[in-house]
Amino acid sequence: MTTLIRKAALTIAGAALAGGAIAGPATAFAAPASASAPTAVSSVTTDRGPDRDDRGNDRGDRGNDRGDRGNDRGDRGNNRGDRGNDRDDRGRGNGKSERELRVRYQAQPNFFYCGPAAARNALTTMDKDISQDDLAREMGTTENGTDSVDLITKALNAKMGKDVYRTTEIPTSMADDKQTDKLRADVVTAIDDGRAVVANIIGTATDTDGVAHSFEGGHYISVVGYRDNGNTVKIADSANPDQASYWITTEALADWTATRGYSA
Repeated sequence: MTTLIRKAALTIAGAALAGGAIAGPATAFAAPASASAPTAVSSVTTDRGPDRDDRGNDRGDRGNDRGDRGNDRGDRGNNRGDRGNDRDDRGRGNGKSERELRVRYQAQPNFFYCGPAAARNALTTMDKDISQDDLAREMGTTENGTDSVDLITKALNAKMGKDVYRTTEIPTSMADDKQTDKLRADVVTAIDDGRAVVANIIGTATDTDGVAHSFEGGHYISVVGYRDNGNTVKIADSANPDQASYWITTEALADWTATRGYSA
């Protein structure tokens, strides 16, 4: 019996010792679990990185959106500019930038027939075939020439109808801006209507090619076209068939017509 009690006591003590040995490593195994905690934190930190990237991309997208809206505003601004340019183009020349009339040109046969020749060339743009002699009689042209542009206007209206043409004088020695603007408008209106203009000029003017045309005693010419919205006009000149036509600025023509006038 005593022997059995001792064995039992030893068994219990051994079990207690064995139980203590098993419990000890359990605490030791807890360390890796604790050590793994930073790994978990590190993993969370790594996960937030993409979130920040995504938010950064969102901001970038919003920035691009703002940029796109800015470009849209720029496009709208350009559209306004284009509409402004369209208005400028329509502002002069009735929406056309240039036009020329077909002339059946004829040079003057003598030094004093410039009036009848200019009127005759102008009338051909309207399919009127009238001789210079007929027009000279109509105007009372002599070797002294045709006295005034009023006689040109009267002869043109006799062939075209009452008040189709009107005389405009530029009485000053040089044309001012208002007179030049009126000449430009009158030329564009007449030519758009299919009618040439006849101008009574004096002195010297230089064409767009740099060629000077000089008539110190006075001269008549026909204006049969325009371009650049009427800022440049085409002349049919009966004085010299080698220089039957040329282009001149409207400003130069206005000054050339100063002290005299034109029929339009």
